[in-house]
Amino acid sequence: MNETLKTLKERRSIRQYKNEQITDEQLNLILEAGTYAPTGMGQQSPIMVVVQDEKTIKELSKMNAEVIGTDTDPFYGAPTVVVVLADRGCIPTYVEDGSLVMGNLMNAAHAVGVDSCWIHRAKEVFESERGQELLKEWGIKGDYVGVGNCVLGYRDCEYPQAEARKENYIVRV
Repeated sequence: MNETLKTLKERRSIRQYKNEQITDEQLNLILEAGTYAPTGMGQQSPIMVVVQDEKTIKELSKMNAEVIGTDTDPFYGAPTVVVVLADRGCIPTYVEDGSLVMGNLMNAAHAVGVDSCWIHRAKEVFESERGQELLKEWGIKGDYVGVGNCVLGYRDCEYPQAEARKENYIVRV
């Protein structure tokens, strides 16, 4: 089977990570793949913020958990978080552009031996007062909206099996 198609079929979301950082080489390959995601009219509206500092990850995790009203870690102990933001001024496809970046990040991660999961609620986190402060602290200027958090690391669990694909997933007309 073609390696790209194999990666697309085998990648799964992981929700339990080892306390071990991914390599810089792996991270750079994953991020590069993110930069090659298609974007509407070639505007390249998304940006990726790489967070590997434990204190900042814990703060982001707490903010994310507060959105859903829990005190558990929605980042599952992952040692790397890539926050994908998109420029709201690049209409009309900025959310879709950021979503494609997220997909590229997760598929590239699997291809280089890193596990991942898409964590929602970046929109709400970065609309908050503290979220806006973080963007300023990180030197991000503009009207950016949170699209997703891509957590990266090495799984500390069994690799999940794919669910059967639903009937009528494909409709040919």
